[in-house]
Amino acid sequence: MNVWTTRRFDIDLTQPKVMGIVNLTPDSFSDGGVYNAPDQALAHAEHLLREGADMLDIGAESTRPGAPAVPLQEELARLEPVVKELVRWNVPVSIDTYKPEVMQAVLAWGVDVINDVWALRQPGAWEVVSADSRIGVCLMHMHREPGSMQVQPMQGDVLEQVQAFFAQALLQAQQHGVSRQRVALDPGIGFGKTVQQNLTLLREHGRFHALGCPTLVGWSRKSTLGAVLAERVMHGQVPEPAQRVQASVAAALLSVERGARIVRVHDVAPTVQALALWGAMQDH
Repeated sequence: MNVWTTRRFDIDLTQPKVMGIVNLTPDSFSDGGVYNAPDQALAHAEHLLREGADMLDIGAESTRPGAPAVPLQEELARLEPVVKELVRWNVPVSIDTYKPEVMQAVLAWGVDVINDVWALRQPGAWEVVSADSRIGVCLMHMHREPGSMQVQPMQGDVLEQVQAFFAQALLQAQQHGVSRQRVALDPGIGFGKTVQQNLTLLREHGRFHALGCPTLVGWSRKSTLGAVLAERVMHGQVPEPAQRVQASVAAALLSVERGARIVRVHDVAPTVQALALWGAMQDH
């Protein structure tokens, strides 16, 4: 599927798109506290767009393993000044949230996509999304919940379980009148999965094509990359998230080669450059 229908934009996915991450959180695993003031967040968003981001994903609650929940009013207070400004910039704006009340608020502010790590499984979430005829959604697979997902990670065949989860999510979408043109699917790298399971999802990403929706993938700076680098490059020393940029770009490129249409990244410029070279290769 080469078009992702969202609130204001029909996003052409003929070429892969780069989604730049703007965290409004003090405790994000990678850049917590760096951009959580509104002026800093907006400056960072502008920087990502200059580097070539096609869309922005704004989050005000960390979903790193063990992260505490953020109260509703605090999440809204973090989002409001930034989101209301960003929707004026004529660029697709995605909001990373699982709370139906937040979804309702940001829809009123004019955002384009709801990116939900819970895949709209919180009570009332589907009803909020289905009430809008065009809002785009990204449905992500997560095993368990952020507080416990890495304490007891998945067991068994990760591909079979993720595919079954997506099939059920798409059935829910159909039942709520949300067309597949509005849906992107995210296998949820790192969300309750082992290192080997994440690598399997990377290697076999193409298997998700049969579901008929574009795939979005977020490998950026994830702990699996740190584990691989520690084992194979850094003699057992796990690199900090900011030291995983090259591996993040490689994972994004490998995902695109296997059919991912949107890559969600912290490091936009090197990702855009890598995809430009990949695209030039495809054209010749």
